[in-house]
Amino acid sequence: MDFNYTLKFRTFDQLLEDVTIDLNTFALENMIEPQQLIKVAKRVTYDLGLRINMTKEIILEVEHHKVKLPDDFYTMNFGSICGSFQEHVGYQHGGTTIVEVPYTEVPSTVDICAAPTVNCSTCNANPCNHTAACQGHVPDCSSTVIVPGYDPVNPYGDTCIRPRVFSNCKGEKFELIQLLPSGTTRVYDALIPLRFRASQDIECDCPNLYLNTPNTAWLKDGFLHTTFECGKVYLNYQGALEDESGNLLVPDHDEINEYYEYAMKQRIFENLYLNGEDVSQKLSLIEQRLKVARNYALSIVNTPNFAEMKGLWMANRRAQYAKYYDMFKSFNYNSMRIL
Repeated sequence: MDFNYTLKFRTFDQLLEDVTIDLNTFALENMIEPQQLIKVAKRVTYDLGLRINMTKEIILEVEHHKVKLPDDFYTMNFGSICGSFQEHVGYQHGGTTIVEVPYTEVPSTVDICAAPTVNCSTCNANPCNHTAACQGHVPDCSSTVIVPGYDPVNPYGDTCIRPRVFSNCKGEKFELIQLLPSGTTRVYDALIPLRFRASQDIECDCPNLYLNTPNTAWLKDGFLHTTFECGKVYLNYQGALEDESGNLLVPDHDEINEYYEYAMKQRIFENLYLNGEDVSQKLSLIEQRLKVARNYALSIVNTPNFAEMKGLWMANRRAQYAKYYDMFKSFNYNSMRIL
């Protein structure tokens, strides 16, 4: 399963409802305790790994060298310091949203007579819609490029100003835009690298662990501590499987659902067996089905995507080249003497 795979989620109550439908006789007799099954769902989620967690992002306001991490913070992917930004007044919406807009590089030399470029649709026009090298040029017309104002329909900033971009851990380039509840749009012009100290709450392949910058940050006791006193920090992290109301979420996948359901059924029959109910045959059947469902769910989650397989192939090719073709690179040919 790819990290970018759009995985749907459902609440624990919806999962419990599917389980009680299968065990309707025990549910009608109030023999199923939901409180005993929450830890089972959380254990299955932990067993499946971080691939099923939701990737979230937030901009934190650092005051007095620290700021509290989000309540649903699980582990960090990467982050940086937010520099200067431009504010525009756009449409009203609810909540604070961080938008990463994919950015495509434009040629360094822009042909003013050519068709509009990818990143700018109106930058090649002047007040007269003519330029010196174009057909129908008016000599007394200014050749100043018109930069249109902010368009609320396009809340991603000015379309004719080349944006400052940054790269995530995959090397993809994005532009950071923050949409505030008041309808204000913040387009950040620059992001400053931030070095993080190694911690169990940070991914081992996080690029911030290997940066050599004067600004340093670290995670401790649910807070983000920094060497600078105040500022804004952009944080991309793997969030816990919870919704806005704090309800537990589980993946909603046709093949993964059976792992959750059989794990909860196994705990239900196990508790009934320990309480003296004659469910030994049912428990034995569920445990057999649970092993099969677990192996199948793990195979789906851990299946590498094409990019991961390509990276593994390239690493193997480099290793084989260094072993068989580049073995004499360190040999000093000048030390050889003809006797």
